[in-house]
Parts: sequence; structure tokens; C-alpha cells
Amino acid sequence: MDKIIIQGGARLVGEVQTSGAKNAVLPLMAASLLVDGWTTITNVPGLKDIETFKKLLKHLGSEVEEVEGGVLKIRTASVTTPDAPYELVKTMRAAILVLGPLVARFKKARVSLPGGCAIGARPVNIHLAGLQKMGAEVGIEGGYVNVSAERLKGARIYMDTRTVTGTENLLLAAVYADGQTILENAALEPEVVCLADALNRMGAHITGAGTETITIEGVKELKAVQTAVIPDRIEAGTFMVASAMARGNVLIKDCPLDNLHAVAVKLREAGATVEQEAGGVRVIGDWPIRSVDVKTLPHPGFPTDMQAQIMAMMCISSGLSVITETIFENRFMHVSELKRMGADISIDGRSAVVKGARRLSGAPLMATDLRASASLILAGLVAEGLTEVSRIYHLDRGYERIEHKLKALGANIKRVKE
Repeated sequence: MDKIIIQGGARLVGEVQTSGAKNAVLPLMAASLLVDGWTTITNVPGLKDIETFKKLLKHLGSEVEEVEGGVLKIRTASVTTPDAPYELVKTMRAAILVLGPLVARFKKARVSLPGGCAIGARPVNIHLAGLQKMGAEVGIEGGYVNVSAERLKGARIYMDTRTVTGTENLLLAAVYADGQTILENAALEPEVVCLADALNRMGAHITGAGTETITIEGVKELKAVQTAVIPDRIEAGTFMVASAMARGNVLIKDCPLDNLHAVAVKLREAGATVEQEAGGVRVIGDWPIRSVDVKTLPHPGFPTDMQAQIMAMMCISSGLSVITETIFENRFMHVSELKRMGADISIDGRSAVVKGARRLSGAPLMATDLRASASLILAGLVAEGLTEVSRIYHLDRGYERIEHKLKALGANIKRVKE
């Protein structure tokens, strides 16, 4: 396995390109199962989760071709094996997204209950309840979900909890359902809008994406199209925080600031300059960093995927901050590692109280999940001495060559074999 070594203290200066969004690519790849022709996806980042999803599509019977420059081509004329096995699903929760399109087009699916980051329970009951309302038969046996339907029927579906993958899965199923499907309490995330826009270009009739109510008029056929992946708002937000922490002056190119409003507000409250300019967003950090309170919420609130990064920043702030996690119940696993660096953090239920300190000390650390990995790297950038982050396979699931991008900005960082 690899690890990342950081010598802290370098100021970040320069420009960094935002990659395509992992959480937008995966549902677009799942959408390729709905059509016979070649689906072309551009601006695809090189990430472990995308490699895993490609293996899954090939297992199902899809043809997958890579073209230089982040272009991916997928064709699914037929599905030879309509099941997603545990060995391919266990590391990536997004694999559940094949469920909807498989049932919609091929009448049945057998998908292992998903795995992924150990940040709390993310049950698939909302996906399954929605498919049942559309007339599918659903069963769970031996750790697998079995779903079948000769023809899905439109339905009015209220989702008890706002779920991004649940909304996407039901969108992917409803495009071929007879009649009208209405999704209530739908997720508002831009990745959902990206999927709906792509499906509409394929011939679907979807309105309301990006609002709480999405309406889908079922169609008989879709066509393959080319679609571009939106910029990764979480990667961009991570670089925004990195610049603010490291007294940086960084232009994040193609940064989707409209989708990072809550992050920008908190960075400005903390004393950073955040300005939109031609080609991207410039973030200039200034010390002392002021403490801010943060509460994670569904979009457009502060993203749970940015909670660990902002906590790392608050560890070197000038006061007391309270960070409240409302989305996942087990997303403070990075706290113990930050404390190894000298951070003063106490946990009270769903809240973490962070007492800022002017310095952190480099230490050997172990990443526990994707975003925790990023927070430890950010802490290492400003820590005194050497920081070593192990188990960075989590990091490779969602950040494209982050050490190369940080090094180009002036960070003293490298990847080595353990």
C-alpha cells in the first residue's frame, strides 16, 4: 500500500484545475445501461471508484472503452449477468445505482447490499420502497437484493429521508415506467440535476430536478448521447479550504462556486478572501483564522463531505467552534487522528467542539474514510514537522492525483510505497 508524506509549513500559491465529479460520473455510467448504443462521457477523472464501476459494468455484459483525455465510452446491448456481486460492490456504495436501470430495461436485478466508507448506516430501504411502489417485487436473501418487474408503473413516491443515490436510482427506473412518477422530498444536489439533464438529452421527460419534487413521464425508448461531467464541488471545496489554511493565494479553476455557497460563507467568516474571477475562484488565506460554527445539511446547506476538511481548519483557528454532523452518525472518525497531531477536540453526540490552537504537530496517521483522508492531508500541510498518512486507498476513491496538484501549488508532499 501507498502512504503520503508531508513536510508542513509551505504556503500554497498558483492555480489548480478542478476534476470531473465522481458523484456525477457514477450515475451517468449507470444510465448507460438504459440504452443499446454507445454512451460517451467526457471530463471523467481517474479514480478508484470509477475503475470499480467499470468492472461492474463489464461483469454485467457492457462494453467499456477508454479514450485519451478523460473520455469514457460504454455500450450495453444486452446484460448477460444481471447481478452485482459482493466482491465488486463491497468497496463502493454507488454500485446500488445499477438496480434501477437493470429492472427498468432488463426486468430484473440481483445486487449485493453495498459497502463503502464506514461513516454510518446508509440503508437502501428508500430505493426498495420506491421500486415496490412502482410495482416491482423485492426480496432480500443472503445479503443480496432481488428485484423484478415485467413493467414498472408510474407512482407518487415520498422519500422519508432525502437521499442522493435514492433519488438517482428511482430516476433511472422511472424513465421507462408506464405513466407518470412523482418523487417528493427529492435530493437537490447538482449531481442529481446533471443526471436528469443527461437523461432528458437521451429522450426522457423529467422536470423539477434540483427541487424537492421531480416529475418523470415514462417513455418507451431512450437513445445514447454524449454528456460532460460537471466539476467536482467537493474537490474544489477541499482546495478552497487548503488555501485558506496555508495562507495561500490559489485560483481554483472551474470551481462551481454556486454549488459551494455554504462553504464560501464559512471561509469568509473565518477570514479568508473568496472571490469569483475569470476561469475560477480565488481563495486567499489570512491568519489568525477565526473560529466558525458549522452544521452539515442536505444541499444547499453545508456539505457533509466537507465537514472533516473544515474541522481540520478549525483546529488551527483562534477560538472555539462547534461542528454538528446531521447526515451520518459515524463521521467523526478523523477526530482521533487529528488529536494525535495536538488538536483539542471533544465529541458530544452529533457535535464536535474544537478549541483552536496556533499549531499542530506532524505525526503518523491512518485514514479511515475518503473525506477523513483529505482532512489529514490538509492538517499535514500546516503542521510542524513530518506527517505520514497511511491507508490512502480511501483517498484514491475520490481525489484525482491530489498530491501532484498540491505539489504544483508549492506543498512539500509525496507518495511512497509503505
